Amino acid sequence: MPDLTKNVIEDMNKQLDRIIKSLDQLDDDLIWKKMKDSMNSIGNLCLHLAGNEYQNLISAIGNKPFIRERTREFNSKSRISKDELSSLLLRTRSESESILSVLSEEDLKREVIIRYDLEDWNRMLRVNASEDETYEVRVISRLLVQVAAHYGYHAGQIVLLSKLMKDSNEHITGQYH
Repeated sequence: MPDLTKNVIEDMNKQLDRIIKSLDQLDDDLIWKKMKDSMNSIGNLCLHLAGNEYQNLISAIGNKPFIRERTREFNSKSRISKDELSSLLLRTRSESESILSVLSEEDLKREVIIRYDLEDWNRMLRVNASEDETYEVRVISRLLVQVAAHYGYHAGQIVLLSKLMKDSNEHITGQYH
């Protein structure tokens, strides 16, 4: 396995561990609480991370069917439990690791197509595109870096939100700050 792939998996697993520790400190109501109307809940961020990881790593790199409605991740009123959120994140990661673990150095140079739902594409980019315009092409090595950075960004938000909602002396990041 190339070092880049190994490093991405290692970092994303570290971030996932922080997310799970954050979820474990909260009850289901707090996981779906929005600090402000303009913000996302921890539950929405977890759904978003699972959706993004599936779309980019499992679907684009792993060539699995594209099944994601990004907009629903942020509008979700389903309020699934923290255990279900944890399971979703862990299942997604397991599938991602299976795909990434067999990549070669040559694969990292390969381009993949990242597909989007038409409604999500138009909402994200504030455009009125047609169905045949709802994709991006990325080199796998660049995509891995982008997905890992995105994951870390939202993991940090989740850690901060959990600490704001429930004060704790536990060092979720594993480090003393």
